[in-house]
Amino acid sequence: MSWASPLPRLPWGRPSMKAVVTAGLLVTMLWNLKCFINSSNISGKAPKHTKPLVVLVWEWPSNQVPNISGDICYELYSIEGCWLTMEQQLLHQADVVVFPHTRLQQGRDKLPREKPPGQNWVWVSLESPTNTKALTGWNQTFNWVMTYRRDSDIFIPYGKLVPNRSATMNIPMKTNLVSWVISNYHRTQKRAEVYKNLSRYLHVNIYGKASKNPLCKDCLLPTTSKSKFYLAFENSIHQDYITEKLWRNSLMAGTVPVVLGPARANYEQFIPADSFIHVDDFSSLAELATFLKTMNSSRYQQFFIWQKKYSVKLYADWRERICTICAMYPSLPQGRVYPNLESWFNT
Repeated sequence: MSWASPLPRLPWGRPSMKAVVTAGLLVTMLWNLKCFINSSNISGKAPKHTKPLVVLVWEWPSNQVPNISGDICYELYSIEGCWLTMEQQLLHQADVVVFPHTRLQQGRDKLPREKPPGQNWVWVSLESPTNTKALTGWNQTFNWVMTYRRDSDIFIPYGKLVPNRSATMNIPMKTNLVSWVISNYHRTQKRAEVYKNLSRYLHVNIYGKASKNPLCKDCLLPTTSKSKFYLAFENSIHQDYITEKLWRNSLMAGTVPVVLGPARANYEQFIPADSFIHVDDFSSLAELATFLKTMNSSRYQQFFIWQKKYSVKLYADWRERICTICAMYPSLPQGRVYPNLESWFNT
């Protein structure tokens, strides 16, 4: 089969010069078009974020303000493209503005008078609803919430278990049965009632400001680690409200937590079921006391099996919590505002 030449031929069969030039131009155009299409396919992928996300912390959550200069999120936590600042004059350059609730209680006049278009405001609190006042009046104000609750836009727990490969257990030497560190003791709290009744059946070593036996910062873990059990009693009972009383004072110290807080099922969403004792597991505090006093060594060691796979990570630095906003930013909902913050938090 013979193929027809696409170019006009001279009488002796060779293409004319005009035809050769035309074909060359056509080939060049097709090549450029191919390069353009390939380039478009490449640029269609998620572009690398070249402009840092500016996070303005309106007021620092804690009284002591750490150093946040430079690329602190990357240097400390390997979170790229995140710039923290407390310079309020940069309001109009900020992508996100963070408002700790402890500072909001001073009044709305402390907030910016207007919100720049496209900017997102974050409400931050680590306290439970029982200990969070002055929530009314913040309707239609915040785009995102950042709390200890797992259904928050930005979830910031007090601690968590992270995988490790030690495959070992570390149980410190024990010299007493039960200890409790308490700074704010109020008789109306459920934990005060439970402690009072439990102490009828066993001795509890009490430390902290409320007991007039305070511990220095570096003395807390060495002290609680000497007890077989620690009363990880929360000051109020709310879903997901599981604080440093469990993570630091007990699990990190190497003692078994006896918890008073949300339901056992809620705790099990954070830690293994066999790593703690829940007050509600017993029909009476007398039964709980007997369980603690009569536990043998073999049964006690079973509470530490989690150490073979996990270790405790504490979230104690507010810089890490705020840098988390940048890591989560691409997946956070845009254009959403909480119509009634008090209603959401108290649910």
